[in-house]
Amino acid sequence: MKKDRKYLIRLRQAVQWGILISLVYAGYNFFLFEQFFADPSFSPLKNAAEAMLKRSPSVEGFLPIGGLMALKLWITEGIFDMIHPAGLVIFTAALVMSLGLKKGFCSWICPVGTVSELTWRLGQKMFRRNFTLHRYIDYPLRSVKYLLLSFFFYVIVIKMPSPAIFHFLEGDYYKVADVKMLYFFTKMTKTTVISLSVLSLFSLVYKNFWCRYLCPYGALLGLAGLCSPLKITRNEESCTHCKQCSRSCPSMLQVEQKTRIRSAECTGCLSCISNCPAKGALDIALPDKQAVHPILYAVLILAIFFGAIGIGKATGKWDSAVTPDEYRRIIPPAAYLDHP
Repeated sequence: MKKDRKYLIRLRQAVQWGILISLVYAGYNFFLFEQFFADPSFSPLKNAAEAMLKRSPSVEGFLPIGGLMALKLWITEGIFDMIHPAGLVIFTAALVMSLGLKKGFCSWICPVGTVSELTWRLGQKMFRRNFTLHRYIDYPLRSVKYLLLSFFFYVIVIKMPSPAIFHFLEGDYYKVADVKMLYFFTKMTKTTVISLSVLSLFSLVYKNFWCRYLCPYGALLGLAGLCSPLKITRNEESCTHCKQCSRSCPSMLQVEQKTRIRSAECTGCLSCISNCPAKGALDIALPDKQAVHPILYAVLILAIFFGAIGIGKATGKWDSAVTPDEYRRIIPPAAYLDHP
């Protein structure tokens, strides 16, 4: 008996696009915020209070390295970073989500993942296919993101003492780390333009090039996801071996050959389940093979993410403690501030 779960693809894309659009809007408002403090005479905003309202803390999600540092400080010293608290909230939510729900953050929430998916789908239409690298190239390249993760883990978690982290998080450089991230997009250097162009080109022809080979954040969430009790599970008795699951997997996992997908590359996107035509052949399930309804899985992802944001707001750990006067002092020379 055939089944139709294509609605799962549409549901995930609706979530992805909703978050991406809201983040683009937040980014525009953040640009207005920066413009006011950089040069009020050229800003459409009237005063600092209006500018502060334009600053959406959600942009701090683009500061995962700061989130890792803040998480270590919180765990070791009990100090919650109030310079970019939203960054810590989002980073922690993504980790918790991965521990329980695979790399659901990457495939359902992350705006970079959304843009990456849009790019390879565009390439698929342009070239009528996506290309794959030979396994002798693919395997070494996939290790790059884990090497990058190892570097950050060694420098921050192992070598950097908590007092040094506290000193860094309280410094001027970190206070405008979000502004400097904005400049990455609004004041691109020649090197940045070339790098993004090359990355975009590779992303057109290879599925999720950045996510698969280069993203240390995704590597961390993938390793955390190995602990998740929920995994894509195939029922041999119901499987027709049509290989639709393997062909539709954006991580290029051989789902049709496995009973349970334990790979750190699985993002929990449910593409394999969406495209499986055989009833009961493929589910996301617990270790005892008890299936969890895909809609419940999606609800849990959203509940963890937005629940964490709600808790952050309710406990006063969402908005930055940096004052307008500090922004007036730091933002004008922000482009020239060097890492301490």
